[in-house]
Amino acid sequence: MSLFNPSREEVRQFFCDAWRKHQASGILTPMESIAARWMVEHPEYHALLNDPQQAQQAEYTPEKGQTNPFLHLSMHMSITEQVQIDQPPGIREASRQLTVKLDSEHEAQHKIMECLGQVLWSAQRDGTPPDMVTYVELIKRLL
Repeated sequence: MSLFNPSREEVRQFFCDAWRKHQASGILTPMESIAARWMVEHPEYHALLNDPQQAQQAEYTPEKGQTNPFLHLSMHMSITEQVQIDQPPGIREASRQLTVKLDSEHEAQHKIMECLGQVLWSAQRDGTPPDMVTYVELIKRLL
């Protein structure tokens, strides 16, 4: 799997494999451990993760009002990594404060995810790199 630009199939296979290993109490890589942690938090995805063939074939479109579980889990992983390494600067403390305010790391991540989505959408619309300062500021506004 390409670490920096995995295909749709590779991403889906990663999550299904990590889920299978987690359920079998197998040894997980650090990335798989992060993924498993968030997959446990989303029981609505378990049936899909237990069926790799369905996972590979499923289509998710906003027009149908569907959330892509693989995108959602990937965003959880990205935010977790950002917080761990405090990149962009200030996200660790903003995330900590939001987690305390909401009394839930999971809910805090969902709010941060909305901020990340807004910044990514703006960058794509404008053809610019994501504005990470604005990203952290959006999170701080939630406090």
